[in-house]
Amino acid sequence: MTSTTSTLRLEKITPVNFEAATGIRVRPEQEFAVSPVMKSLAEAYVHPAGVAWPRLIVDGDRPVGFLMAFFDIDWPGDDGTIRRSGLWRLNIAADEQGRGYGRFAVESVAAEIRRRGGSRLYVTWHPGAHGPEDFYLGLGFRPNGETSEGETVGVLELDD
Repeated sequence: MTSTTSTLRLEKITPVNFEAATGIRVRPEQEFAVSPVMKSLAEAYVHPAGVAWPRLIVDGDRPVGFLMAFFDIDWPGDDGTIRRSGLWRLNIAADEQGRGYGRFAVESVAAEIRRRGGSRLYVTWHPGAHGPEDFYLGLGFRPNGETSEGETVGVLELDD
């Protein structure tokens, strides 16, 4: 990573950083795997308060990515509805990938889930070339045998 984690931070999306957030673009070949930031912000707006947690990833004064987490949502399962928290979206700017910003994002969401009393972090990903599967597997996520809207569901156990 080219920067130190002391310069990395998450910022709430505000009128001040809205343009920077919506300007985050992944590589063209990755666009199939993650929705644009604008769609994520629209989804955050229409969900009940506290469900979506959109944040701009900033290194120093430079926006480098966007994440949106979810907390305690109802997730349909074989045994009825269960509650889950996890990473909903992760967009790292095309020219900023490979510098540890994605890892920072996942670690930040994991810390927030732990702070809220959770012990698992869920994520979904599109399988295939140019998708994020190798990234998530490399961080310790494991497929749990489920799919959601054609995406693989992965879980990361958050050991203390």
